[in-house]
Amino acid sequence: AQGIGEGGWGMGNNGLDRVANPDYDEANIDVQPIRSPSAMNGAYQIVNLWNGQFGATGPNTGTEDRWAEGTPIHTNFLGFEGLETQAIAALTVHRLNNVENSIAATNRKYVAMFEAAFPGQPIDNVTAGLAIGAYERTLLANKSPFQLWLRGQRKAMSAEEKAGAALFFGKAQCSTCHTGPALATMTFYALGMNELGGAGMIGPEGGAALGRGGFSGVADDEYKFKTPQLYNLTDSPFYGHGGTFSSIRDMVEYKNNAVPENAAVPVGQLAAEFVPLNLTDYEIDAITAFLATGLNDGKLKRYEPTRLPSGNCPIANDAQSRIDLGCDLPS
Repeated sequence: AQGIGEGGWGMGNNGLDRVANPDYDEANIDVQPIRSPSAMNGAYQIVNLWNGQFGATGPNTGTEDRWAEGTPIHTNFLGFEGLETQAIAALTVHRLNNVENSIAATNRKYVAMFEAAFPGQPIDNVTAGLAIGAYERTLLANKSPFQLWLRGQRKAMSAEEKAGAALFFGKAQCSTCHTGPALATMTFYALGMNELGGAGMIGPEGGAALGRGGFSGVADDEYKFKTPQLYNLTDSPFYGHGGTFSSIRDMVEYKNNAVPENAAVPVGQLAAEFVPLNLTDYEIDAITAFLATGLNDGKLKRYEPTRLPSGNCPIANDAQSRIDLGCDLPS
């Protein structure tokens, strides 16, 4: 469940077999202390990450005292929403700084594209981040059975998916938090889930345990995490901000039972909405079907480039990843 950037090795099946490169000192590996949020439907987000630290508007209005100079969060002072702010900050966080001296500024195809997109402006962290953000805004899951059904294709959803949708927006009260075009909101809740950790964890455990409170400095925000989007959940086998659930049904059962698994989260911090739902097994199955298949856009490969101007392999470019992703196969 832990994302590995530089210092990772291989991709395997959909990235599940990516491991730390043994040639790297563990302290130098670029890893996440929390499960990486989905890049899907980012256009509908005002602030980014589980704690919502990136973005200058919306719920971050009035948090300027937390945008410390010398930290990635200082990027908020550029005034952009979360998607662009995170993309700009990430160039430094993930060791892609000094864009003006990178392949983006020397490859003629990249240079031409930057000039077309940002006429007369330098190729630097800001324009590069804005370019990344512009691409990320196109990553929309908008061809799922549920969305097709909303557009009038009444046979797009199965009977079980429809039953699950009725429960999602009704008895199960999922839409109290999960609403809007991405079934997500810029709200933060404590649901008592465990943190990322366990065997194979790189770096200290619990580095992001305080959630929104770790960013805002407000005690009432501690252990609260942003409501995630719900499309294409089956593309990942890990769920929750700590990646501690291995199936969608497990997540639905957890919320149905409303028994916190993380003893470190004070009872008083738990969301008022985190209460037993008294769903039957059939109802849990139906909601699971709605989430797993009713909200699955099976054509997301349309967003993945087949080649890059640099010649690098899309997704990851280490030697093993190039093999796993088929980038070294004869064209």
